[in-house]
Amino acid sequence: MVRITAVLNVLSVILVIFSLTMLVPLAVSLVSRDSAVSAYFGSAVSTFSAGALVWLATRRGRMELQPRDGFLLVTLVWTVLPAFATLPLLLEIGGLSFTDAYFETVSGMTTTGSTVLSNIENLAPSINFWRCQLQWMGGMGIIVLAVAVLPLLGVGGSQVFRAETPGPMKDTKLTPRITETAKGLWLVYALITLLCVFAMRGAGMSWFDALLHAFTTMSLGGMSSHDASFAYWNSPAIEAVTIFFMLIAGMNFASHFLALRGRSFSAYGRDPEVRPYLGVLILSVIGIAFFLWWHGIYSNFSTALRHAAFNVVSMATTTGHASVDFNTWPMFAPVWMLFLCCFSTCSGSTGSGIKMVRAELMARQTLREFQRIIHPKAIIPVKLGGQAVENKIIFAVLAFMLVYGGSVIAMTMILAASGLDIISSFTAVIASINNTGPGLNQVGPSTNFASLTDFQTWICAIAMLLGRLELFTLIVVFTPGFWRQ
Repeated sequence: MVRITAVLNVLSVILVIFSLTMLVPLAVSLVSRDSAVSAYFGSAVSTFSAGALVWLATRRGRMELQPRDGFLLVTLVWTVLPAFATLPLLLEIGGLSFTDAYFETVSGMTTTGSTVLSNIENLAPSINFWRCQLQWMGGMGIIVLAVAVLPLLGVGGSQVFRAETPGPMKDTKLTPRITETAKGLWLVYALITLLCVFAMRGAGMSWFDALLHAFTTMSLGGMSSHDASFAYWNSPAIEAVTIFFMLIAGMNFASHFLALRGRSFSAYGRDPEVRPYLGVLILSVIGIAFFLWWHGIYSNFSTALRHAAFNVVSMATTTGHASVDFNTWPMFAPVWMLFLCCFSTCSGSTGSGIKMVRAELMARQTLREFQRIIHPKAIIPVKLGGQAVENKIIFAVLAFMLVYGGSVIAMTMILAASGLDIISSFTAVIASINNTGPGLNQVGPSTNFASLTDFQTWICAIAMLLGRLELFTLIVVFTPGFWRQ
């Protein structure tokens, strides 16, 4: 049985920690002398107070979390924290509804990058900072950060870590203690982000823009401080730097951790996802570049390669940065890019979607079925990274694929029934459930999600949460069996 009091007690601690993160944009507001100082101060105090009150009410229910508790806690964290994150937006941006503000913060924390805001350059600098900071915290998972400090409060964190972290990282500890694992991942994440800041600054961005876009690049989030995104700079150097760090962020951070700790690139060679990940992206970039050049979209192949490289890598890694309006390209190109975002990123990365490891397993399972038809009595294991994969994992992946496909179809039909055209409906769901950002037509890269109705906006917000929590973590909480003894 889920112990709600114990879960709420841990949630209260996370709320208090979250309130402290609002002090960073508050400092930015003070330095930039914008109008949002009181908004952040009031938001921080309100969030801290709410967390403190819940802690006082539940402090006698503190105990070690069990697996079911972990799933409920993760679901609450990713739904409640965005609600408190809306406070600075609601207090600072006049006329913004709670629906739009919640969509914006869910988009930030799930690293989707979709937005309902226009004239972003005219927002208070600290508001843009807050949006990008949310993406950076959501990239590795604010819950993983909390895991690093929960043991200090007498609450173990392994069940929470397993519930929130996707892929093989659920069962592979990089260090003997789960707390050290969480700290190690965040250290690597912060270090590479810092390198990204300096690289973007060297390529021509201001320090402020470099920091914000390092946040949204390493988190594969895609939000920007400019409406035109990377078209604002129109710089091949900035685009090249961003491509490199998007590729890095799309890989398993466990491999980065092991490579840095061992001071060797051999960790990448042992990662079964790296080769197909890079191979799919390289072939897609070259293919789309040739396709654009062949159709006369760009007069020379080098220009086509430049724009194909940036936008294909951005969409495939679920980042969502854009250097051109690819909605105007021949339909095959943007549709292929949206197809890539469904599976291209590696497990344990800051990206979302099906993940490359699941796509590999499905491909290998398909080949096994073909071999079984030819050799019915043969025992043919599915192997990944040189090791046999248990059938229960294959079955779990098959179930995930079924739920994923069913969710996409159901939400697409709901949006279409609500009056949105079918291309906008389908691509909005794909962009949301894969935490990518821009879709096509009404939700394309040159527009945003502001034209959606409140109902449509909530459907997209739910899709973003489903994608970030890899479907089962969120759905299982709403099943009757979850709440039974």
